This record gives sequence, C-alpha cells and structure tokens, in this order.
Amino acid sequence: MSTRRYTDADGIGCVDRGLYALFSRHADRAAHDRDRKRYRAAGLNVGFDVFVARLYGIAWGVALAGALVVFLAVVFLPSAVTGGLLSFLAEGLPVVNRTTIPSVPRPYIGIVLACLAVAVLRWLVLRGGRVYLGRLAVARRRRIERTLPGAVRYLRVLASGSNDQRGMLDRVAEQDAYGETARSFRTALNKAALTGSLDEGLSMVARDTPSRDLLSPFLLKFQEHAAQGRDSLEGYLRMEGRLLSHRQERVHERATGYLELVAELFVVLLVFPALTVLILTVASVLSPELTETVSTPLGPIMVRTLLTYASVLFVLAVGAGAAWAVVALRPTDRASPSYDRPAGLRATLQTTPTNPASAAVVLLAPAAVAAAALWALGYSLANVALLGYAVYGIPVGLVAVRRARQDDAKDREIRDFIHAVSGHVSLGRPFPDAVTRVSREVDLGPLQPDVEALAFNLGLTTSADETADVRAAALDRFVERVGTPLASQTVGLVVGALEAGSDTERVFETLETEIGRLYHERKALRSRLMVYVAVGWTTALLIVGIVVAVNATVLDGFSQLSDVSGSTGGMTLNPNAVDPARDRELFYLVAQGTVIACGWFAGTASRGRYEALLHSGLLVLVTYVVFTGLGMG
Repeated sequence: MSTRRYTDADGIGCVDRGLYALFSRHADRAAHDRDRKRYRAAGLNVGFDVFVARLYGIAWGVALAGALVVFLAVVFLPSAVTGGLLSFLAEGLPVVNRTTIPSVPRPYIGIVLACLAVAVLRWLVLRGGRVYLGRLAVARRRRIERTLPGAVRYLRVLASGSNDQRGMLDRVAEQDAYGETARSFRTALNKAALTGSLDEGLSMVARDTPSRDLLSPFLLKFQEHAAQGRDSLEGYLRMEGRLLSHRQERVHERATGYLELVAELFVVLLVFPALTVLILTVASVLSPELTETVSTPLGPIMVRTLLTYASVLFVLAVGAGAAWAVVALRPTDRASPSYDRPAGLRATLQTTPTNPASAAVVLLAPAAVAAAALWALGYSLANVALLGYAVYGIPVGLVAVRRARQDDAKDREIRDFIHAVSGHVSLGRPFPDAVTRVSREVDLGPLQPDVEALAFNLGLTTSADETADVRAAALDRFVERVGTPLASQTVGLVVGALEAGSDTERVFETLETEIGRLYHERKALRSRLMVYVAVGWTTALLIVGIVVAVNATVLDGFSQLSDVSGSTGGMTLNPNAVDPARDRELFYLVAQGTVIACGWFAGTASRGRYEALLHSGLLVLVTYVVFTGLGMG
C-alpha cells in the first residue's frame, strides 16, 4: 500500500485530498501496473496516485448518479413506458422469454436495475480512464517522432563546437520549435540535476518515453557516442539525422495517402444527405407517415423536416471531422501558422489588419450589427444566421490570406538572405559585418526592414540585457520581428549554435541546407493540399447544382402529381406531401450546410482555420445569390 501523504505543497485541493484518502490504495494494485506504465509515457504533471484517486472518484460519482436516474425513471415514468420496456426485455432476452416471471413491484425492479447501472457505469468510466491514458501516450509519441529529426539536426550543429552534453541538450530544450522532444530533453536535465548524473537522467527518460523505437535508442546511443569524443558524436548525429529524415518522409507519404482516403470519403458523405432529402421528398408522396407531425420544444414539426435538419447537422459534423483530419494528418513541422492576439484592446485594434486572431475578435461586433440589420429588413432567421456568418468569416479570412502572403514573401527572402550571409561568412568576414553588407547590397523586399534592424542590433556594443550575448539578443529580436514558422525553425537555431562556440561557417552551411529543405518541403506540401481545396469547392458547387436542378424540375412535377391525386378518387397519393415553397427551403438549408462543410474542409487544407472561415463564407454567399436569384431561396 502506498505510504505517501499529500499536503497543500503538492498543489492538490480539498477534493483531491478527500479522493486520495478514499481511493489512493487502488494505485498499488497489480491491476494498475499497466496503467502506471501508460501514465509515465503520457507525461502528466499530476501524481499517479492522485490520478487514480480522481478516476475512481469520477467513476463512483457517475455510477451513483446514473443509478439514481435509472431508479427514478423506473419508479416515476408512466406505467405504459416502463411496462412496454420490460415487456420488450422479457420477450427478447433468451431463457427469460421461456420463463414465467411473477409480478414484481416497481421499486424492487428499480433497485435491481440501479445496482446493475452502478456496476456497468463504474466499469465503463474506469475503462475509459485507462484508454485515455493510452491515447495520451500515443499522442505524445507522435509529437516526439515528428520533432525528433529537427532536434537531431540541431544537435549536430551544436556538436561541431562543443562536447558539453548538458549544454547541447539545454539549448535544444529552449527551442519551442522542437515541441515534445525539447520537453523530453528538459525532463532528462531535471532528472539529472536531482540524481547528479546526466547518464542516469537520460536513462530514466529513455525508460519512460512512449517513443520506444526512436527517442529511447537515440538517448542511449547519444550517451555512448558522447563518451567517445566529439568526432564520434558528430558522426553519429549526422547519420542519425539522415535516417530520421528519410523515415519522416515515409511517414509524410503515408499521411498523404490517408488524406486521399479522407477526401474520397468526404465527397461520398456530403453527397449522401442531399440525396437522402430528395428520396424523402419522393417517398413522402407514397408514405403519409413522413408528413406526420411530432411534438418538439420548438412546436410541432413534420418527421421529414426533422430528418432534413438531422441531415444538415450531419453534413456539418462531417465537415468538422474532415477539417480535423486534415489538421491531424498535416505534418507538425509544416503546419499552418498560429497567431496570438496581443494583450490589451488598443493593441488588438491596431493589429486587426495584419493579425487574424485580432480580426476574429474585433469583427464580431460588425457581424452582429449586420445580422441585426438583416433581421430588421425582414430576412428569415436562417438567412440572417448564414449571411451574418459570411459577413464575419470573409473579412477574417481575407486578413489571414493577406498575412499568409506576407509571411510567404518573407520566407522567400529569408532563403536569399541566408545564402548571401553564408557567402560572406565563407570568405572569412565576421557575422555582424556580413549582415551589414547584405542589408546594404541586396534588396530583400518585405524582409528589408527586419534585416536592417538586425544589422543595427548586431552593431551595438551592449545589449538591453547586460548578461545576454549581443548576437543572441539580436537574432532573437529578428526572429520575433519576422514572425514566421520558417524563421523560428531555421534562424532561431543560429543563436544556440553560436553561443555553443560552433564554427560560424559550418553553422551557416548547415542553415542554408536546412532552410532550403524546409522551404521546398512546405511548397510541395501546399501544392498537394491545393488538390483538396479544389475537391472542397467542386463538391460544394456540385451539390448546389444538384439541388437547383431538383428544385427546378422534380418539386414542380411532384406538386402537380399531388394535385392530380387530390382530384381523382382512384389514386392513393398524399395530396399534402409536396409543398414547393416549404420543400425549397429545406433543400436550401441542406445546400447551405453542405457548402459550409466543404468550405471548412477546403480552407483548413489550404492554410488553417481562419481561411476555413473565408472559403465557407464565400460559398455561403454564392449559394445565397444562386438560390435567391433563381427564386428558390
């Protein structure tokens, strides 16, 4: 049994202390040995005993709440409902349907079912907690494997100027671009500080990491080659970097194959709801049950209308799922950029034209005003919501596209800048002098002000922080000013390499190769993803065309058929099945839901969630114009 007792210093509250006192004993059971391994691989900040206590507390809470609901339902629901359910079970369950069951009071039945609910719900929650740990470990392993190749290449640059293992790992751990790998290195350094041995810290991380096939053997071999000297370590890092890069390329190719499957499934699933609504419209002529009304909190609604609304929700869910799949399958090191909104109202307003995160907040107010104006003009609630969404999404998306094009232009110029600086450094000129010459001799377009600021900062004799290295501070400010992921992944590594004493010429040769590789990989990825942008738009326009054709031909024909059936006694068709005005509105909603889903998929494949707003907003506007212009909206 665990003997540890948590106090306030451990950062847990009163609820955690109570749960710990009640359930922490379960953490030492053999049944949780596998969970303990998953916990170490998941890298959670809370202790394993506390995690288990929380899990059991949630399990018992859910189980008791569910048991209470079941008991009250059995006791207080109308006899017709519970009687019908019990009769169904008595007739359907094997053995029970062959046995005569005596009449049992409902409270007793409620108690039995409540006990059964406690056992089932408790097991489900505990099982869900174990699966959750496993999924966290798998997600962490993927993040490590995606960032390890870049970290190894950075270590190779550092190894050219230093054999200090702690210093090299510390510089990698400081780089946010290396994500989970950097955090693993930081964990190893923290453990080394506690144990007094770096080898022990690396061994502990190698034992606990979920990346058993990549990070674990790398850390152990890193120890071995570092002990043999700098040449051995640098040679190993060079070979390992190449192997990991080839492996990463194969992973990216597989992800591209998965994206193709996602796109094919996406098209099929989005065409299906529109066809379903058409089939329901045809079937309602022959099946009166589809035109019957059911009571809802919003009033009586036809069954067919409910199914149409369900189809709209389905296509939106498909669009959100497809967009999530694109984000999940896109390589992390080539992901779309993320933007942070600055603190303060004034800074947010000032950065609205250039920062999509700021625009997404500021433009909410104009969109709300536009929606209110549309409502005042007599637009339907659906069109107010759709056009309000377009008024909001299109400007935010345009800001994102404008910012992305500026970043792309800077990334193109960074390649030329690094190439020019590398040429001067190879001639023996100092790094600050090389940057100054490049800023004067080369036109770098949108990057020119940033390079001039870098040259000025490198020429300072002291930095703002007197303890900081001038070159490091200047390069940090340069990366911050440029603000692109490519700059942080490439120029950012120069800081640590120069601080480590690496040869400047070798650093820039490596940097020139790295930035060229990353730039071409990003361009190739964008070219591949543009196919899915075309798929999204083509699918949207196809659905709009299908729905317009149905509205123009099928609905009027079935309306006339219903009128004929109402005037002849020999036909059994439902005369109220087809109402052209009502059905055109339902088809319109399905079309709008489908184009929104297509816009989410296309925009996310292009540059991320902000451009998803642009594509979906444009498609909503196009669909509205088409339907309204043809008198079908």
